[in-house]
Formats: sequence, C-alpha cells, structure tokens
Amino acid sequence: MTLKKSFSASLLSPFLIICLIALLSVPVSVGARRLLEEPKPEIPTFPELPKPEMPKLPEFPKLELPKLPEIPKPEMPKLPEIQKPELPTFPELPKMPEFPKFDFPKLPELPKPEETKVPAFTMPKFPGSP
Repeated sequence: MTLKKSFSASLLSPFLIICLIALLSVPVSVGARRLLEEPKPEIPTFPELPKPEMPKLPEFPKLELPKLPEIPKPEMPKLPEIQKPELPTFPELPKMPEFPKFDFPKLPELPKPEETKVPAFTMPKFPGSP
C-alpha cells in the first residue's frame, strides 16, 4: 500500500507543477499583449518660458596670502650605534645513525579462483497455466 502511495505521489507532483506553470503563464502573456495593443495618450507639450537673466556678481580681488619665512630643519644629533650582544653558541647535536630500509618478503601470487558455473534453471510448466 505504501509503495503505491509513494509511486502515485512521485508521478503526481511533476504533473501538478507543470499544470501550475501552464496556468500562471497565460494571464501574463495576455496582459503583455493588451499593453502593446492599447494606444498611449498623447501628452501636450507646454510652451517654453524664457529664462530670466541672473544678475552678475561683482568680481572681488583675490587676496594674496603673506609668505611665511622658511624654517630650517633642526639637525638631530647622531646616536652612537649600540652593539648587539652575541648569541650563545650551542653544541652541535650528534647525528642519528641511519637505519637500513627493511625489505619485506614478497608474497607468492595466489591463483584466482574460477567462477563456479550454475546450471540454468528452467521453470516447469504446470497443466492449466499459460
């Protein structure tokens, strides 16, 4: 019973989606067609009014800023270089001895098992069955 419900639900949901898309697409295209067919009303243009002239402002003389005297850069006294302390030396660590690589013995290849052949099974025919 549950298999039939899930099978019918899996077939029904794409069908419903296709129907909804078909129903929603029709009014949009009809509305767009109506917009193209309706003539737009003409709006009358208003006459252009002459622009009043703006009065010109009198020109003011540019103010010159007084020049400031140049101030010499103060010379900084040189600081003596501070010697960095030497780092203590550590004795070298002895090198670790190198170990030879271990060779694993090769395992002999095992022969692949042959597939067992299963004899073909034929259904016996019973009297009265097609």
